[in-house]
Amino acid sequence: MIGAIPYRTFPSFQIGPVRVQTFGLLVALGILVGVAVFLRFARSRGLETRTLEGLAWLIVVLGLIGSRLLFVLTHLGDYLDRPLAVLAVWEGGLQFSGAFLVSVIVIVWWLRRHPEVPGRLLLDGIVLGLAPGLLVGRLGCAAVGEHLGGPTSFFLGWRYLGGETREGPLVVGEVVHNTAIYEILLLVPLVALLARMARRRAPEGWITVTFLLWYGVQRFATDFLRSYDRTVLGLTGAQYLCLGMVVAGVFLAARLRRSARIGVELGSGSGA
Repeated sequence: MIGAIPYRTFPSFQIGPVRVQTFGLLVALGILVGVAVFLRFARSRGLETRTLEGLAWLIVVLGLIGSRLLFVLTHLGDYLDRPLAVLAVWEGGLQFSGAFLVSVIVIVWWLRRHPEVPGRLLLDGIVLGLAPGLLVGRLGCAAVGEHLGGPTSFFLGWRYLGGETREGPLVVGEVVHNTAIYEILLLVPLVALLARMARRRAPEGWITVTFLLWYGVQRFATDFLRSYDRTVLGLTGAQYLCLGMVVAGVFLAARLRRSARIGVELGSGSGA
């Protein structure tokens, strides 16, 4: 087949006497990138970054716990005979839905305690950091052979050349869907678009709308290609979350447009 991406997994690599877990390294790097982008955005908008640093790391810690907990609960049979493996997050097994839901709860709680912080502006900064963080983290998923689909003739399919995978088993030479790679390819233009909107100082809330709609549609579509995720009524848990993200994005866009229209009408009235 022409065009398939040749790939061998690399779940770990050696640096001198130390063996580094690739997934854990890339997830940690993604977190650092996301937090750095968020805080840089906050500084550029005049927000108090010392307070926001605490929020950022609270979201990171509780989000990781939520993502791991949801993954374990949906794969409970894999951990009954090895309960200590629940803690081995560096090997893979984090669920975006768990992290996202926990983060929403944390942000709502935090904003109620800090009403002086503009909520829409805060959300814009968070998703601005989340997008590149997700991109780097998905490299970790690709490294350990996670989020795989079935055989395909698609030119962006993954030709398996060997190595340990979290899902499978696979046959060497087999070409399969790798939704982690698809997500990476789709996240690159999203990250670029959000960065452009931030540079041009898009009105508050529109960066959040763009992320919710783009990522919600993207993830909903690519999850249909996954072969190893559990489904309910034909949809994965992440797909149900994505439906909520799209609805929230449409609702927020409608509110922003209505607020802008009212602002224009009020401005016109005062000018008369």
